[in-house]
Amino acid sequence: MALDFRYLCRLSKSKKMEKKHPLVSLIMGSTSDYPVMEAAAKFLNEQEIPFEILALSAHRTPLEVIDFARNAQQRGVKVIIAAAGMAAHLPGVIAALTPLPVIGVPIKSSLEGMDAALAILQMPPGIPVATVAINGALNAAILALQILSTGEDGQSKAFLQKLTAYKEGLKGKIKKANEDLKSHEFEFRVQD
Repeated sequence: MALDFRYLCRLSKSKKMEKKHPLVSLIMGSTSDYPVMEAAAKFLNEQEIPFEILALSAHRTPLEVIDFARNAQQRGVKVIIAAAGMAAHLPGVIAALTPLPVIGVPIKSSLEGMDAALAILQMPPGIPVATVAINGALNAAILALQILSTGEDGQSKAFLQKLTAYKEGLKGKIKKANEDLKSHEFEFRVQD
């Protein structure tokens, strides 16, 4: 009985993925935060950064949050991105329980997200949480990649190359936008 080659390739790929551990953890207080966090997941996926996505609530599943935070480093996680709305305790609780860098993403759920932003920003001394803009999951993922790029090993250098290429791509988008803007004609517009 011959084995299907495509099946073996898929099996081999899945085995490789099983052996990898996440370098970045995307944690959200509720799956209702996923539409915001999806931007971070897409960016990490495009950059080929191993990551995980979990829903953990500082209020509804505190023991699971404690277990996650205390064991993240031993599992190989390097950066944690934690999203939360309203009271937004999740990033701070995680930061209190792990030596890993934590990036907080305030979610716009009430008070235009200002309640969450202020809750994440106002951490006590000794428990820092880097905080991005309200619903700023993409910037959180980019910051995570910047953190992963700071080492001297080969993997860090590869991450730095990815980051550099991404930022060069941003420059290209602005150059193209300016070229596109030249095509809009107005009677009193002055152009070089």
